[in-house]
Amino acid sequence: MQQNLWQDSNKNALQTIEYTGDTLVDLAVVGGGFTGCSAALTAAQTGASVTLLEAHLIGHGGSGRNVGLVNAGLWLPPESVIKRLGQAAGQRLNTALAAAPAQVFDLIERHGIDCEPQRNGTLHLAQTKAGLANLRDRLRQQQALSAPVALLTAKETAQRVGSNAFYGALHDARAGTVQPLNYLRGLARAAIDAGAELHENSPVLALRHMGDHWRVILKGGDIRARRLLIATNAYHKDTQGQDAPECSVVNYFQLATAPLGDDMQAGILRGGEGCWDCANIMTSVRRDRAGRVILGGMGEFDRTGIHRAWAERKLIQIFPQLTGHSYTHFWSGKIMMTADKLPRIQRLPLGYAIFGYSGRGIAPGTLMGGAAATALLNGDESGLPLDPTGAYVENLPRAKSVFYETAALAAHLVGARF
Repeated sequence: MQQNLWQDSNKNALQTIEYTGDTLVDLAVVGGGFTGCSAALTAAQTGASVTLLEAHLIGHGGSGRNVGLVNAGLWLPPESVIKRLGQAAGQRLNTALAAAPAQVFDLIERHGIDCEPQRNGTLHLAQTKAGLANLRDRLRQQQALSAPVALLTAKETAQRVGSNAFYGALHDARAGTVQPLNYLRGLARAAIDAGAELHENSPVLALRHMGDHWRVILKGGDIRARRLLIATNAYHKDTQGQDAPECSVVNYFQLATAPLGDDMQAGILRGGEGCWDCANIMTSVRRDRAGRVILGGMGEFDRTGIHRAWAERKLIQIFPQLTGHSYTHFWSGKIMMTADKLPRIQRLPLGYAIFGYSGRGIAPGTLMGGAAATALLNGDESGLPLDPTGAYVENLPRAKSVFYETAALAAHLVGARF
Protein backbone atom coordinates (compact mmCIF):
# COMPACT_ATOMS: atom_id res chain seq x y z
CA MET A 1 0.00 0.00 0.00
CA GLN A 2 1.29 3.45 -0.93
CA GLN A 3 1.86 5.92 1.89
CA ASN A 4 2.40 9.45 0.63
CA LEU A 5 4.48 11.62 2.97
CA TRP A 6 2.98 14.82 1.61
CA GLN A 7 -0.53 13.68 2.49
CA ASP A 8 0.52 12.73 6.00
CA SER A 9 2.30 16.06 6.57
CA ASN A 10 -0.31 18.21 4.83
CA LYS A 11 -1.38 21.29 6.80
CA ASN A 12 -3.65 23.01 4.28
CA ALA A 13 -6.97 21.21 4.52
CA LEU A 14 -9.77 22.12 2.12
CA GLN A 15 -13.50 21.80 2.53
CA THR A 16 -15.25 21.59 -0.81
CA ILE A 17 -18.44 19.95 -2.02
CA GLU A 18 -19.22 17.86 -5.06
CA TYR A 19 -20.55 19.95 -7.94
CA THR A 20 -24.31 20.15 -8.38
CA GLY A 21 -26.43 22.59 -10.31
CA ASP A 22 -26.57 24.33 -13.66
CA THR A 23 -24.37 27.41 -13.97
CA LEU A 24 -22.80 29.75 -16.50
CA VAL A 25 -19.17 30.77 -15.86
CA ASP A 26 -16.46 32.69 -17.65
CA LEU A 27 -13.92 29.87 -17.21
CA ALA A 28 -14.20 26.18 -16.38
CA VAL A 29 -10.99 24.45 -15.29
CA VAL A 30 -10.73 20.66 -15.37
CA GLY A 31 -7.97 19.38 -13.08
CA GLY A 32 -6.87 20.48 -9.61
CA GLY A 33 -3.08 20.46 -9.93
CA PHE A 34 -0.57 23.32 -10.08
CA THR A 35 -1.76 24.45 -13.51
CA GLY A 36 -5.46 24.33 -12.71
CA CYS A 37 -5.24 25.99 -9.29
CA SER A 38 -2.95 28.72 -10.62
CA ALA A 39 -5.41 29.37 -13.45
CA ALA A 40 -8.36 29.49 -11.05
CA LEU A 41 -6.55 31.94 -8.77
CA THR A 42 -5.52 34.21 -11.63
CA ALA A 43 -9.00 34.21 -13.17
CA ALA A 44 -10.74 34.91 -9.87
CA GLN A 45 -8.40 37.79 -9.10
CA THR A 46 -9.55 39.51 -12.31
CA GLY A 47 -13.16 39.27 -11.20
CA ALA A 48 -14.06 36.50 -13.64
CA SER A 49 -16.39 33.70 -12.60
CA VAL A 50 -14.41 30.44 -12.52
CA THR A 51 -15.24 26.88 -11.52
CA LEU A 52 -12.54 24.24 -11.04
CA LEU A 53 -13.47 20.57 -11.18
CA GLU A 54 -11.29 17.82 -9.69
CA ALA A 55 -12.27 14.18 -10.10
CA HIS A 56 -10.72 13.19 -6.76
CA LEU A 57 -9.14 15.47 -4.12
CA ILE A 58 -6.93 18.47 -4.86
CA GLY A 59 -3.45 16.98 -5.19
CA HIS A 60 -4.57 13.44 -5.98
CA GLY A 61 -2.46 13.43 -9.16
CA GLY A 62 1.13 14.28 -9.92
CA SER A 63 1.06 17.64 -8.14
CA GLY A 64 0.43 15.92 -4.81
CA ARG A 65 3.08 13.25 -5.45
CA ASN A 66 5.79 15.62 -6.66
CA VAL A 67 9.38 15.70 -5.42
CA GLY A 68 8.91 19.35 -4.48
CA LEU A 69 11.75 20.93 -6.46
CA VAL A 70 10.93 24.44 -7.68
CA ASN A 71 13.22 24.48 -10.70
CA ALA A 72 14.18 27.25 -13.11
CA GLY A 73 13.79 25.87 -16.62
CA LEU A 74 13.19 22.42 -18.07
CA TRP A 75 15.22 19.21 -18.15
CA LEU A 76 16.46 20.49 -21.50
CA PRO A 77 19.28 23.04 -21.36
CA PRO A 78 18.55 26.48 -22.88
CA GLU A 79 20.31 25.88 -26.20
CA SER A 80 18.31 22.68 -26.77
CA VAL A 81 15.07 24.57 -26.16
CA ILE A 82 16.09 27.19 -28.75
CA LYS A 83 17.15 24.50 -31.22
CA ARG A 84 13.74 22.86 -31.01
CA LEU A 85 11.57 25.99 -30.93
CA GLY A 86 13.65 28.52 -32.83
CA GLN A 87 15.51 31.54 -31.49
CA ALA A 88 12.63 33.86 -30.63
CA ALA A 89 10.22 31.24 -29.26
CA GLY A 90 12.97 29.37 -27.42
CA GLN A 91 14.33 32.52 -25.82
CA ARG A 92 10.81 33.54 -24.75
CA LEU A 93 10.21 30.19 -23.03
CA ASN A 94 13.66 30.15 -21.40
CA THR A 95 13.17 33.67 -20.06
CA ALA A 96 9.71 32.92 -18.69
CA LEU A 97 10.78 29.70 -16.97
CA ALA A 98 13.88 31.32 -15.49
CA ALA A 99 11.58 33.71 -13.63
CA ALA A 100 8.98 31.07 -12.68
CA PRO A 101 10.50 30.08 -9.29
CA ALA A 102 10.33 33.73 -8.20
CA GLN A 103 6.62 33.71 -9.10
CA VAL A 104 6.08 30.60 -6.95
CA PHE A 105 7.85 32.02 -3.91
CA ASP A 106 6.07 35.35 -4.35
CA LEU A 107 2.69 33.58 -4.29
CA ILE A 108 3.75 31.69 -1.17
CA GLU A 109 4.65 34.92 0.60
CA ARG A 110 1.68 36.92 -0.66
CA HIS A 111 -0.89 34.32 0.40
CA GLY A 112 0.87 33.08 3.51
CA ILE A 113 1.09 29.49 2.30
CA ASP A 114 2.65 27.18 4.88
CA CYS A 115 4.55 24.78 2.60
CA GLU A 116 8.10 24.58 4.02
CA PRO A 117 9.60 26.91 1.38
CA GLN A 118 13.38 26.70 1.05
CA ARG A 119 14.88 29.18 -1.41
CA ASN A 120 18.47 28.00 -1.16
CA GLY A 121 18.75 26.73 -4.72
CA THR A 122 19.05 23.25 -6.19
CA LEU A 123 22.03 21.02 -6.90
CA HIS A 124 22.32 19.13 -10.19
CA LEU A 125 24.68 16.31 -9.24
CA ALA A 126 27.34 14.63 -11.38
CA GLN A 127 27.47 10.97 -10.43
CA THR A 128 30.06 10.22 -13.18
CA LYS A 129 32.82 12.05 -15.07
CA ALA A 130 30.50 12.19 -18.09
CA GLY A 131 27.90 13.82 -15.89
CA LEU A 132 30.42 16.44 -14.82
CA ALA A 133 31.15 17.26 -18.46
CA ASN A 134 27.41 17.68 -19.00
CA LEU A 135 27.24 20.10 -16.08
CA ARG A 136 30.14 22.14 -17.46
CA ASP A 137 28.23 22.57 -20.71
CA ARG A 138 25.08 23.57 -18.84
CA LEU A 139 27.14 26.05 -16.83
CA ARG A 140 28.40 27.65 -20.05
CA GLN A 141 24.87 27.98 -21.40
CA GLN A 142 23.45 29.43 -18.20
CA GLN A 143 26.32 31.88 -17.74
CA ALA A 144 25.67 33.15 -21.26
CA LEU A 145 22.21 34.09 -19.99
CA SER A 146 23.64 35.69 -16.83
CA ALA A 147 21.91 33.09 -14.66
CA PRO A 148 23.08 32.83 -11.02
CA VAL A 149 24.62 29.36 -11.35
CA ALA A 150 27.94 27.98 -10.11
CA LEU A 151 29.80 24.71 -10.62
CA LEU A 152 30.95 23.19 -7.34
CA THR A 153 34.01 20.98 -7.02
CA ALA A 154 33.75 17.45 -5.68
CA LYS A 155 34.95 18.69 -2.29
CA GLU A 156 32.45 21.56 -2.23
CA THR A 157 29.68 19.18 -3.29
CA ALA A 158 30.58 16.73 -0.54
CA GLN A 159 30.37 19.53 2.02
CA ARG A 160 26.95 20.68 0.77
CA VAL A 161 25.42 17.24 0.24
CA GLY A 162 27.13 15.33 3.03
CA SER A 163 28.32 12.63 0.63
CA ASN A 164 31.46 11.75 -1.31
CA ALA A 165 29.46 10.03 -4.07
CA PHE A 166 29.61 12.89 -6.60
CA TYR A 167 32.17 14.48 -8.91
CA GLY A 168 30.62 17.93 -8.64
CA ALA A 169 27.32 19.80 -8.79
CA LEU A 170 25.71 22.73 -10.55
CA HIS A 171 24.08 25.07 -8.05
CA ASP A 172 21.15 27.18 -9.29
CA ALA A 173 20.37 29.98 -6.85
CA ARG A 174 17.01 30.77 -8.50
CA ALA A 175 15.44 27.51 -7.41
CA GLY A 176 14.37 25.85 -4.16
CA THR A 177 12.01 23.34 -2.58
CA VAL A 178 8.50 23.21 -1.11
CA GLN A 179 6.16 20.68 0.42
CA PRO A 180 4.28 20.32 -2.88
CA LEU A 181 0.85 19.31 -1.60
CA ASN A 182 0.85 22.11 0.97
CA TYR A 183 1.81 24.58 -1.76
CA LEU A 184 -0.91 23.28 -4.08
CA ARG A 185 -3.66 23.38 -1.47
CA GLY A 186 -2.47 26.82 -0.46
CA LEU A 187 -2.99 27.93 -4.06
CA ALA A 188 -6.42 26.32 -4.01
CA ARG A 189 -7.32 28.13 -0.78
CA ALA A 190 -6.14 31.44 -2.25
CA ALA A 191 -8.31 30.82 -5.33
CA ILE A 192 -11.36 30.16 -3.15
CA ASP A 193 -10.66 33.29 -1.12
CA ALA A 194 -10.48 35.27 -4.39
CA GLY A 195 -13.92 34.00 -5.40
CA ALA A 196 -13.28 30.84 -7.41
CA GLU A 197 -15.49 27.80 -6.90
CA LEU A 198 -13.55 24.54 -6.42
CA HIS A 199 -15.29 21.20 -6.42
CA GLU A 200 -13.53 17.97 -5.48
CA ASN A 201 -14.91 14.48 -6.20
CA SER A 202 -16.52 15.95 -9.31
CA PRO A 203 -15.36 13.98 -12.36
CA VAL A 204 -16.29 15.36 -15.76
CA LEU A 205 -18.35 12.86 -17.73
CA ALA A 206 -18.42 14.67 -21.07
CA LEU A 207 -17.41 17.90 -22.78
CA ARG A 208 -19.42 19.45 -25.59
CA HIS A 209 -18.36 22.47 -27.64
CA MET A 210 -21.61 24.34 -28.34
CA GLY A 211 -20.40 27.16 -30.60
CA ASP A 212 -20.09 30.12 -28.22
CA HIS A 213 -19.50 28.07 -25.07
CA TRP A 214 -18.58 24.65 -23.69
CA ARG A 215 -21.04 22.37 -21.97
CA VAL A 216 -19.34 20.49 -19.13
CA ILE A 217 -21.43 17.52 -18.06
CA LEU A 218 -21.12 16.06 -14.56
CA LYS A 219 -23.10 13.60 -12.48
CA GLY A 220 -24.54 16.45 -10.42
CA GLY A 221 -25.36 18.85 -13.23
CA ASP A 222 -24.00 20.91 -16.11
CA ILE A 223 -21.74 23.92 -16.47
CA ARG A 224 -21.85 26.28 -19.40
CA ALA A 225 -18.42 27.86 -19.75
CA ARG A 226 -17.41 30.67 -22.07
CA ARG A 227 -13.85 29.37 -21.93
CA LEU A 228 -12.32 25.99 -20.99
CA LEU A 229 -8.92 24.94 -19.62
CA ILE A 230 -8.02 21.26 -19.36
CA ALA A 231 -5.19 20.82 -16.86
CA THR A 232 -5.24 17.09 -16.11
CA ASN A 233 -1.83 16.22 -17.62
CA ALA A 234 -0.83 12.57 -16.90
CA TYR A 235 -4.07 11.93 -14.99
CA HIS A 236 -6.50 12.80 -17.79
CA LYS A 237 -9.49 10.49 -18.13
CA ASP A 238 -10.92 10.26 -21.61
CA THR A 239 -14.28 12.00 -21.76
CA GLN A 240 -16.75 12.19 -24.54
CA GLY A 241 -15.56 15.15 -26.54
CA GLN A 242 -11.93 15.39 -25.41
CA ASP A 243 -9.53 12.45 -25.25
CA ALA A 244 -6.16 12.45 -23.51
CA PRO A 245 -3.10 13.63 -25.46
CA GLU A 246 -1.05 10.78 -26.88
CA CYS A 247 2.09 11.13 -24.77
CA SER A 248 4.40 8.83 -22.88
CA VAL A 249 3.76 8.41 -19.17
CA VAL A 250 6.70 7.89 -16.83
CA ASN A 251 6.26 6.74 -13.24
CA TYR A 252 8.32 8.22 -10.41
CA PHE A 253 8.48 6.89 -6.85
CA GLN A 254 9.86 8.25 -3.59
CA LEU A 255 11.10 6.70 -0.35
CA ALA A 256 11.30 8.73 2.87
CA THR A 257 13.22 7.98 6.06
CA ALA A 258 11.95 8.63 9.54
CA PRO A 259 13.00 12.09 10.83
CA LEU A 260 16.71 12.25 11.60
CA GLY A 261 18.17 13.55 14.83
CA ASP A 262 19.69 17.02 14.87
CA ASP A 263 23.25 15.72 14.78
CA MET A 264 22.61 13.60 11.69
CA GLN A 265 20.57 16.32 9.96
CA ALA A 266 23.53 18.67 10.25
CA GLY A 267 25.59 16.41 8.00
CA ILE A 268 23.06 15.81 5.20
CA LEU A 269 22.00 18.59 2.81
CA ARG A 270 22.67 21.16 5.48
CA GLY A 271 21.63 24.01 3.16
CA GLY A 272 18.29 22.42 2.35
CA GLU A 273 18.89 22.21 -1.41
CA GLY A 274 16.94 19.74 -3.50
CA CYS A 275 19.07 17.54 -5.75
CA TRP A 276 18.88 15.32 -8.80
CA ASP A 277 21.59 13.58 -10.82
CA CYS A 278 22.55 13.35 -14.50
CA ALA A 279 21.64 9.69 -15.04
CA ASN A 280 19.19 8.67 -17.76
CA ILE A 281 17.32 6.73 -15.04
CA MET A 282 17.33 9.74 -12.78
CA THR A 283 17.60 9.86 -8.98
CA SER A 284 16.55 12.78 -6.76
CA VAL A 285 17.28 13.46 -3.10
CA ARG A 286 16.11 16.13 -0.65
CA ARG A 287 15.10 16.75 2.96
CA ASP A 288 11.89 18.05 4.45
CA ARG A 289 11.36 20.36 7.42
CA ALA A 290 11.10 17.43 9.86
CA GLY A 291 14.51 16.15 8.80
CA ARG A 292 13.46 13.19 6.69
CA VAL A 293 15.68 12.28 3.74
CA ILE A 294 13.62 11.58 0.62
CA LEU A 295 15.05 9.68 -2.33
CA GLY A 296 13.21 9.39 -5.65
CA GLY A 297 13.69 7.39 -8.81
CA MET A 298 11.99 6.48 -12.06
CA GLY A 299 9.55 3.60 -11.73
CA GLU A 300 6.11 2.66 -10.48
CA PHE A 301 5.18 1.66 -6.95
CA ASP A 302 5.69 -2.09 -7.36
CA ARG A 303 4.53 -5.12 -5.43
CA THR A 304 7.76 -6.95 -6.31
CA GLY A 305 9.71 -4.56 -4.10
CA ILE A 306 12.49 -4.05 -6.69
CA HIS A 307 12.30 -0.25 -6.67
CA ARG A 308 12.05 0.03 -2.90
CA ALA A 309 14.96 -2.37 -2.33
CA TRP A 310 17.05 -0.35 -4.77
CA ALA A 311 16.10 2.93 -3.09
CA GLU A 312 17.15 1.62 0.32
CA ARG A 313 20.48 0.46 -1.12
CA LYS A 314 20.96 3.73 -3.01
CA LEU A 315 20.34 5.87 0.05
CA ILE A 316 22.99 4.00 2.01
CA GLN A 317 25.39 4.19 -0.93
CA ILE A 318 25.01 7.99 -0.98
CA PHE A 319 24.75 8.41 2.79
CA PRO A 320 26.45 5.50 4.63
CA GLN A 321 25.52 7.22 7.90
CA LEU A 322 21.88 6.19 7.25
CA THR A 323 22.71 2.49 7.66
CA GLY A 324 20.15 0.94 9.99
CA HIS A 325 17.81 3.93 9.77
CA SER A 326 14.09 3.23 9.30
CA TYR A 327 11.79 4.21 6.43
CA THR A 328 8.24 5.41 6.87
CA HIS A 329 6.79 6.35 3.45
CA PHE A 330 6.91 4.97 -0.09
CA TRP A 331 4.71 6.30 -2.92
CA SER A 332 4.70 7.04 -6.64
CA GLY A 333 3.09 9.30 -9.24
CA LYS A 334 2.81 9.76 -12.99
CA ILE A 335 4.74 12.17 -15.22
CA MET A 336 3.60 13.05 -18.76
CA MET A 337 6.47 13.51 -21.20
CA THR A 338 6.34 14.57 -24.83
CA ALA A 339 8.78 13.14 -27.37
CA ASP A 340 10.85 16.35 -27.48
CA LYS A 341 10.60 16.97 -23.70
CA LEU A 342 8.79 20.28 -24.24
CA PRO A 343 5.42 21.12 -22.69
CA ARG A 344 2.45 21.91 -24.89
CA ILE A 345 -0.42 24.36 -24.90
CA GLN A 346 -2.92 22.68 -27.21
CA ARG A 347 -5.47 24.97 -28.75
CA LEU A 348 -9.10 23.97 -28.36
CA PRO A 349 -12.19 25.85 -29.52
CA LEU A 350 -12.52 28.58 -26.88
CA GLY A 351 -9.92 26.89 -24.73
CA TYR A 352 -6.58 25.18 -24.10
CA ALA A 353 -5.23 21.88 -22.84
CA ILE A 354 -1.82 22.11 -21.14
CA PHE A 355 0.40 19.08 -20.59
CA GLY A 356 3.86 17.55 -20.83
CA TYR A 357 6.00 19.07 -18.06
CA SER A 358 8.29 16.00 -17.92
CA GLY A 359 8.26 16.10 -14.13
CA ARG A 360 8.79 19.84 -13.76
CA GLY A 361 5.29 20.77 -12.76
CA ILE A 362 5.64 23.26 -9.92
CA ALA A 363 7.14 26.38 -11.46
CA PRO A 364 6.12 25.77 -15.11
CA GLY A 365 2.61 24.72 -14.06
CA THR A 366 2.15 27.80 -11.89
CA LEU A 367 3.43 30.03 -14.68
CA MET A 368 1.47 28.46 -17.53
CA GLY A 369 -1.80 28.08 -15.64
CA GLY A 370 -1.90 31.77 -14.79
CA ALA A 371 -0.82 32.84 -18.27
CA ALA A 372 -3.41 30.59 -19.91
CA ALA A 373 -6.25 31.96 -17.76
CA THR A 374 -5.26 35.52 -18.66
CA ALA A 375 -5.07 34.74 -22.37
CA LEU A 376 -8.42 32.95 -22.40
CA LEU A 377 -10.21 35.74 -20.59
CA ASN A 378 -8.79 38.75 -22.46
CA GLY A 379 -8.08 37.16 -25.84
CA ASP A 380 -4.44 38.29 -25.85
CA GLU A 381 -1.94 35.44 -26.23
CA SER A 382 1.18 37.62 -26.10
CA GLY A 383 1.73 36.73 -22.44
CA LEU A 384 1.85 32.98 -23.05
CA PRO A 385 5.33 31.46 -22.65
CA LEU A 386 4.58 29.06 -25.53
CA ASP A 387 2.61 29.44 -28.74
CA PRO A 388 -0.50 27.21 -28.75
CA THR A 389 -0.42 24.30 -31.17
CA GLY A 390 -2.89 21.92 -32.75
CA ALA A 391 -3.68 18.39 -31.60
CA TYR A 392 -0.61 16.55 -30.34
CA VAL A 393 0.04 13.06 -31.71
CA GLU A 394 3.07 10.97 -30.76
CA ASN A 395 4.24 7.70 -32.25
CA LEU A 396 3.93 4.63 -29.99
CA PRO A 397 3.46 6.48 -26.66
CA ARG A 398 2.33 3.35 -24.79
CA ALA A 399 5.32 1.37 -26.05
CA LYS A 400 7.61 4.16 -24.85
CA SER A 401 5.94 4.14 -21.44
CA VAL A 402 6.55 0.40 -21.14
CA PHE A 403 10.15 0.90 -22.24
CA TYR A 404 10.83 3.52 -19.54
CA GLU A 405 9.37 1.31 -16.81
CA THR A 406 11.27 -1.76 -18.04
CA ALA A 407 14.53 0.20 -18.19
CA ALA A 408 13.98 1.49 -14.64
CA LEU A 409 13.24 -2.01 -13.34
CA ALA A 410 16.36 -3.40 -15.03
CA ALA A 411 18.57 -0.61 -13.67
CA HIS A 412 17.18 -0.92 -10.16
CA LEU A 413 17.35 -4.69 -10.09
CA VAL A 414 21.15 -4.56 -10.14
CA GLY A 415 21.86 -0.95 -9.19
CA ALA A 416 23.54 0.34 -6.03
CA ARG A 417 24.88 -3.08 -5.08
CA PHE A 418 28.16 -3.20 -3.19
